[in-house]
Amino acid sequence: MIPDLQPVRIGITLSLLSIFLGFMLGGFFGIGEDAMKKNLKASAESVLETKYQSDEAAMKKTLDKSWVYFQRAHLHLGVIGTAALIQSLLLAFLNMPAWIKSWVSIMLGLGSIGYGSFWLLAGLIAPGLGSTGAAKDSLRWLGQPSAALCILGTAGVLFAVLKWSRSK
Repeated sequence: MIPDLQPVRIGITLSLLSIFLGFMLGGFFGIGEDAMKKNLKASAESVLETKYQSDEAAMKKTLDKSWVYFQRAHLHLGVIGTAALIQSLLLAFLNMPAWIKSWVSIMLGLGSIGYGSFWLLAGLIAPGLGSTGAAKDSLRWLGQPSAALCILGTAGVLFAVLKWSRSK
């Protein structure tokens, strides 16, 4: 049985893009980790007096956490992208309306890119904002909807498997 991938093509493409971005970020870690950390530090040092009140320990804490956010971005892009891809392929095999397959797959793909990007952007802007909390708050518009898309998309796949896998 060869599934019709047409309804899930956008979701598959977005999922693969998420995986690709995760791999690219990992490659950047290998090639330029020192340069990346140097840029983060320069961003923090430019606001050391205003955002950190000249507290170098607070600056270091934010820099360390920013690097953790980069690692989270790398992992989330790859893992959630892979989960979204698998779920989109599963949808292609189910006997259900194409428009449902399409929307659920798109939700999964957008969620995977959005949530991984949330962590990457938070890591990038935190040193200049003076804290990771401020960075996360400023990106709430991206993180929360992206997480919701992942959850809703997965719930949609679960519902589809339960409903349409029994109908023959």
